[in-house]
Amino acid sequence: MAEIERETMEYDVVIVGAGPAGLSAAIRLKQLDADCTVVVLEKGSEVGAHILSGAVLDPCGIDALIPDWKAKGAPITVPVKEDNFYMLGEAGKLRIPNFPMPPLMTNHGNYIVSMGNVCRWMAEQAEELGVEVFPGMACSELVYGENGEVKGVVAGEMGKAADGTPGPNYEPGMELHGKYVFLSEGVRGSLSKQVIAKYDLDAGKEPQKYGLGMKEIWEIDPAKHKEGTVTHTMGWPLNSNAGGGSFIYHLDNNQVYVGFVVHLGYKNPHLFPYMEFQRFKHHPMVADLLKGGKRVAYGARAITEGGYQSMPKMVAPGVAMLGCSVGMVNVPRIKGNHNAMLSGKAAAEAAFAAISAGRSGDELTDYEADVRDGAIGADLKKVRNVKPLWSKFGLTASLAIGGFDMWCNTLGFSLLGTLKHGKSDAEATEEAAKHKVIDYPKPDGKLSFDRLTNVAFSFTNHEESQPAHLTLKDPSIPVSYNLPKFAGPSARYCPAGVYEFVGEGADAKFVINFQNCVHCKTCDIKDPAQNIVWTTPQGGDGPNYPNM
Repeated sequence: MAEIERETMEYDVVIVGAGPAGLSAAIRLKQLDADCTVVVLEKGSEVGAHILSGAVLDPCGIDALIPDWKAKGAPITVPVKEDNFYMLGEAGKLRIPNFPMPPLMTNHGNYIVSMGNVCRWMAEQAEELGVEVFPGMACSELVYGENGEVKGVVAGEMGKAADGTPGPNYEPGMELHGKYVFLSEGVRGSLSKQVIAKYDLDAGKEPQKYGLGMKEIWEIDPAKHKEGTVTHTMGWPLNSNAGGGSFIYHLDNNQVYVGFVVHLGYKNPHLFPYMEFQRFKHHPMVADLLKGGKRVAYGARAITEGGYQSMPKMVAPGVAMLGCSVGMVNVPRIKGNHNAMLSGKAAAEAAFAAISAGRSGDELTDYEADVRDGAIGADLKKVRNVKPLWSKFGLTASLAIGGFDMWCNTLGFSLLGTLKHGKSDAEATEEAAKHKVIDYPKPDGKLSFDRLTNVAFSFTNHEESQPAHLTLKDPSIPVSYNLPKFAGPSARYCPAGVYEFVGEGADAKFVINFQNCVHCKTCDIKDPAQNIVWTTPQGGDGPNYPNM
């Protein structure tokens, strides 16, 4: 096939991803220099379409970026009024008092928000400053310069046939070049993976760890609604099967966010994270809250949980990774959006200084130093041992020892040093023969729902004639290796029902229903053979989250 010819456009900075990190970088660049040319490329059909987060927002990031955000009408209007922690049993609950917890765990001064709506507002602020924001523009390739530096991306390629060849309506897309490229793709970004591998950016770092976060928005009985209430739970239904927990946030308009997180380092391949979430809603405390209400939206995404010791090197020639592309979530706080915003601001300031000095295409080492030695590093360093303690010794130890270690770090020292994570989440999966099959109750259609019904509430759409964006390095592995050894875990760990095994024995086939994909990246993370590769579908495809 002849080499594809593409038009090129030149910018000072090219930003991939219109999440909180990418938009913060764009805004800060324009605040520093109104003449700086900045473009933000977003794969969702609109800004916010692919944004899913809890979310209780620590406003320190937006305070630093746009101090007058209240006057400018930011959709950050529901302050946290009440903070509850519970340990659940199958039928009961035990309130965990707030007073023994380190100060960093309080939600006083934080806000319950839709990060999708916050990002929509941030995009408006960016455009008012002169940033070019292009939704529906998936970035499918990196463009390299003569010296091996990242100099741009290919965006907007559309119209390929199912076999990957150009179809009748093929559009080759464009090359967008920048003096620097920022990757703010979110968790397990496809371009970030390539950059990490090419430049060996994770050398000497602990493996990145992940959780799978699933979320529903419910409209509930106004008599049960308590605006500003934040509730977190641990324990049932996961118990010893996996780490994780839930969140229930009361926002405005009689709505609640009901979410469930399963740490992807679980051992038992029979575990079905989505069904654990559905079972959770039948706990008396949750069922009573939701009774008489209706679910209005559903979605899922992976969460970076490795923390301080798992952050790769963030810069390579011409490129910097921001926010969740690096992994800046404070796991015990269940917060990362503030750090994403701060990382975008820091990257922008480093790029502005470099461009002002006549530089381009080199490593923005000042950005990395700012992240590791500044507010983000301080936030993550205090809690760096909570996740490895939880993974190795379980919930009780992480509460007791992890809480003690957080207090020590708050006071400026740690008796534990920095613990290691050890195995990746894929390596943590054990053979099916070592574990019991878990029997899950059938969804009742009122509180709990089957996956395909719920996926309809993510408003997901993929053009079916395009190549599948979920590819297999070796097509034989799912049936020949994963099915006999691990009982085909992809049929369970995917929260959208993308993967299924059809037939039995010699007739077994592995089917990929890519149309269902909500872009959570769990398959790319948890597959025991690391055989599934997540790439971007054509621009605009995927979920269309309303106000996640």
